[in-house]
Amino acid sequence: MRLTIQPFTVHKRFPLTISRGTTAKNTNLWIKIESEGIEGWGEASPFSVVKESKINSVQLQQELTRIIPELEKFNPLQRQEIETVLLENNIKSSLRAAIDTALYDWLGKKVNLPLWKLWGLKGDRLFSISVTIGISSPDKAVERVRNWLNFMEVKLLKIKLGSPEGIEADKAMILAIRQETPHLPLTVDANGGWTLKEAILMSDWLEKQNVKYIEQPLNVGYEENLPRLYERSPLPIFVDESCFNSEDIIKLSPSIHGINIKLMKAGGITEVMRMISIAKACKLQIMYGCYSDSSLANTAMTHLATYANYLDLDSHLNLIDDPFQGVTLKDGKLMLSDLPGLGVNCNQ
Repeated sequence: MRLTIQPFTVHKRFPLTISRGTTAKNTNLWIKIESEGIEGWGEASPFSVVKESKINSVQLQQELTRIIPELEKFNPLQRQEIETVLLENNIKSSLRAAIDTALYDWLGKKVNLPLWKLWGLKGDRLFSISVTIGISSPDKAVERVRNWLNFMEVKLLKIKLGSPEGIEADKAMILAIRQETPHLPLTVDANGGWTLKEAILMSDWLEKQNVKYIEQPLNVGYEENLPRLYERSPLPIFVDESCFNSEDIIKLSPSIHGINIKLMKAGGITEVMRMISIAKACKLQIMYGCYSDSSLANTAMTHLATYANYLDLDSHLNLIDDPFQGVTLKDGKLMLSDLPGLGVNCNQ
């Protein structure tokens, strides 16, 4: 097989601020695997889970280029052997995700079936998603809510908290949004922006604001405090940055209610499937999330949407120059097609 890498830059319609900073654009990698005249596609999005740890696309491209000759010895059906090589070479999870996705896209095109049909899933229905409001002033948060409401039929709002200005600023933002949309349920993602004391206080307060769950209340490295929060919080606790792969689920499962699975963290669709199985065995709720991903990566995750309790796959909707067209939006929900593989085309 032949593997090629093409960087592309996407710009956000509205910059997104979380507890670790603000992003307005991202340069991702488009990975293409060609064999037998069939081309499979995947996407690698650079990301970070703590401040100052993000690897950029140039570094990712250099890392993958180093082992392309070794990978090109394989055929796209040898996914297990390819995965072993990637792990043995300590290749970053987002690159593994792109390659694994491309291999599945290739397979679907090879047998002329969309992945959801290939896997025997219910992909022929609509999947509700949440849309994200970043950390901002109350007025700016309300403005962003209105922009989303003008763009689509919103079913669920995901609010980023953990403001550097403290929990009073978080509360002010929630109250402004709640006044604007008293009818819409909310979820909250602190991105590790609270201490244990703040998380306990906020969980009590947020329960009264029609919030469904709290995501990643504590920072990475403070997982030993999760049992205490689990005992005290009246709201379900989900983890994101603390849970990369299936091994993490086992360690965290006694002290959480759910996990956020992201393709870039997991390292591929194959690992996402493992995580789904283990999470369900542990009786955890499942949500899917994204970084600055285009329609390419978000379409890949949507093929597995039937397994999720919540979908937070809205990053491509906030891009002004998404080069891909895949999953579409209908009535505020995501809809897959019958096209083979991922069902993704390039607009360029």
